[in-house]
Amino acid sequence: MARLSQVFAPRDREFFDLFEEAGTNILRAADLLDRMLRNYPDTKELAREILLCEQEGDRITHDIVQRLNQTFVTPIDREDILELASALDDIVDYTEEVADYLGLYKVEAPMEQAQRLAHILMQAARQISEAMPRMRDFKDISHYTVEIHRLENEGDRVTREAIASLFDTGIDPMVVIRWKDLFERLEEAIDSTERVANTLSGIVIKNS
Repeated sequence: MARLSQVFAPRDREFFDLFEEAGTNILRAADLLDRMLRNYPDTKELAREILLCEQEGDRITHDIVQRLNQTFVTPIDREDILELASALDDIVDYTEEVADYLGLYKVEAPMEQAQRLAHILMQAARQISEAMPRMRDFKDISHYTVEIHRLENEGDRVTREAIASLFDTGIDPMVVIRWKDLFERLEEAIDSTERVANTLSGIVIKNS
């Protein structure tokens, strides 16, 4: 028997359009940060493009909430729409914070673990971007979510290793504080990709 939300779902699927936009925007922001850290400080100017992605993410989130307030019957549960919009927005917010902190903290050269974490974030963002179109028909996305969980675990391991290395080598305490902030923001961004994966899995299970 068809779910009530599917029977009465509006013809226009604007929520899915917006979620796909968000997925594309996340991948762009994460790719820019990956490139920025790979060649820093020669790539400082990419921080401006990442800020534009963050502003675009805010616009998409606003559009989703506005659409939600105007729609009586939604194609998926309202709380799932809000949870997914929030988790997607968090990824871009944390990504932009990393780029911003690199400039604010006057970082001269990136630590190798930060480059690895940015690359892990970009890989997880790609999984989200590729999974999002499958949400329209609630197709199986386990291939993508399993990979995001694996990447999140790898990110945790690299973060632990990175923070341990800060206290290992007699680095200036102010440098330790700055890099600890950067590593934690990178970890938060990667953790947010897992939150997206968990939310997407729940949506597919509910609606399939």
